[in-house]
Amino acid sequence: MLVWRCVGHTVVLSLRSFSSWECCFELISLALFLALSLALPLAQEKQYVGFATLPNQVHRKSVKKGFDFTLMVAGESGMGKSTLVNSLFLTDLYKDRKLLNAEERINQTVEIIKHTVDIEEKGVKLKLTIVDTPGFGDAVNNNECWKPITDYIDQQFEQYFRDESGLNRKNIQDNRVHCCLYFIPPFGHGLRPVDVEFMKALHEKVNVVPLIAKADCLTPSEIKKLKDRVRDEIERFGIKVYQFPECDSDEDEEFKQLDKELKECCPFAVIGSNTVVEARGQRVRGRLYPWGIVEVENQSHCDFVKLRNILIRSHMHDLKDVTCDMHYENYRAQCIQDMTSKLTQDNRMESPIPMLPLPTPDVETDRLIKMKDEELARMQDMLNKMQQQIHDGKDQ
Repeated sequence: MLVWRCVGHTVVLSLRSFSSWECCFELISLALFLALSLALPLAQEKQYVGFATLPNQVHRKSVKKGFDFTLMVAGESGMGKSTLVNSLFLTDLYKDRKLLNAEERINQTVEIIKHTVDIEEKGVKLKLTIVDTPGFGDAVNNNECWKPITDYIDQQFEQYFRDESGLNRKNIQDNRVHCCLYFIPPFGHGLRPVDVEFMKALHEKVNVVPLIAKADCLTPSEIKKLKDRVRDEIERFGIKVYQFPECDSDEDEEFKQLDKELKECCPFAVIGSNTVVEARGQRVRGRLYPWGIVEVENQSHCDFVKLRNILIRSHMHDLKDVTCDMHYENYRAQCIQDMTSKLTQDNRMESPIPMLPLPTPDVETDRLIKMKDEELARMQDMLNKMQQQIHDGKDQ
């Protein structure tokens, strides 16, 4: 009887049942192959190190820490900004809002109002900050009415830059604006001068996503014409709106098709509603008109679902990455360049970050070269002295 033992397995063969040694030899070869096949998975299991669990560790840490997102909404009064935000996040951020009458709007200036709310869904916490801009575009003279908005975005960049350069970098609060929803009125024939100037003033500082507000005022053919015109004017005036990232080559065809549809929908024609109505025996959020019901989450009625998918489900992290890696880095590089240029003029920089006067790069380079030359000269003198001592020792 022949016995082969593998780790955790035993293969037993009896020679009595074979009439020839040739047949036995073939069976022995088969048994060896079987033993090696059983041992191979165990060997592979021993090679497992464990770094494949790193994504799970990052996931647990991120969920425990929570997420933050800052969204800015801009546009004329009455465009449905507050209703759309409440519809997007299923919350009421404007409980104490006061509606101004016509006389009060005459003297109103552009304000910056922040609303912060903590939202939790399936154990994931999101700190949502909505930056509203009441008064924008409501005046007769809207010259530079976007200045308070650009100043606010720069202030958040400056605050983050100071915190990042300070001592307590662990608890930095990120209040940078990650996305700006700009509401285009549906009543015109494309972009107005104030729309063009606003987006051109902000497109280097924040991700601008243009929207066609109150899309239920237009027919499907009118929406298509307005979208084509707005896209043409955005390209003609050189406005850089948010660009969706390209799909990876290994993505499936269904995902690529959805991504293509999202890109073709910009600018998004949206409708907002906090009212629940009954349609086809179901309760849905929408608007009730004498001629029918407009459903907010019906993709054949508007692009609300596509906008929600972009902001929350698919591109929220990319919006934050673009803000950090491009817009903030451009601001940071400009700040460092300004600091360097002021230091070269021997003027102390007026900044909340305390800085000591540093030598210019040219002076620093010359100083280092001079130090290296002096060090080399000292080493050469030491070598000469050592050679002289050795030579004197040989003479003696």
